[in-house]
Amino acid sequence: MDTQEFNEIIAANSSWISALRTEVGKVVIGQQALIDRLILSLLCKGHVLLEGVPGLAKTLSVKALAGTLHAQFARIQFTPDLLPADLLGTMIYNPEKRQFTAKKGPIFANLILADEINRAPAKVQSALLEAMQERQVTLGETTYRLPDPFLVLATQNPIDQEGTYQLPEAQLDRFLFKVVVTYPSREEELQVLDLMASSARPPETSPVTTPEQVAASRDLVNQIYIDDAVRGYIVDLVRATRFPETVDVKLRG
Repeated sequence: MDTQEFNEIIAANSSWISALRTEVGKVVIGQQALIDRLILSLLCKGHVLLEGVPGLAKTLSVKALAGTLHAQFARIQFTPDLLPADLLGTMIYNPEKRQFTAKKGPIFANLILADEINRAPAKVQSALLEAMQERQVTLGETTYRLPDPFLVLATQNPIDQEGTYQLPEAQLDRFLFKVVVTYPSREEELQVLDLMASSARPPETSPVTTPEQVAASRDLVNQIYIDDAVRGYIVDLVRATRFPETVDVKLRG
């Protein structure tokens, strides 16, 4: 098909994105870069790590995004005493049937909010590796597929040192984006004050799209043409991070 026809198909199948932005904007003031990267994670099947000081709407943004989807959402508060079974599930023995049955954990949802992920020890963080990379969970001798879409949206606070565990490289490698959330502008903080400084129930988002619509948009993303020159430039950038001594970088003052 020609470019115009393809652009029309994209416009028809991406209308849910503007509706999603509008819904999330009812709850989250500003933070457009954060919201855009959450949408990109949906389209690219990539997990997101949100880092910022407390009170910058990291958790609120993820919950607002989940509210716009007709999908299953689970929030998991990571704590030092959390166990892998609390996240993935475990095998339960049934004395009547004299056999073990799988009790699935909260990981079996479309959107997972791993709140303050760096407060859990390494054994819990490593429990996410198989789920995030292969989108499956092994309980006992059986492997279970996770639902589609499946996204892990994790938050961490950079200022807390006591009671936190730094994420290892293998864990960080599972995230497509690391988004550093910054303070809003003064005008945006005034809007936050008007929205939240009340005893009334805070606004909530409403579902505007389905997993099927997200999957259709992903298929369109796969059809977008990328020239070989752009592909080569991407690979060159990646390789430059591995061998920086081979790259002549000139910094402008």
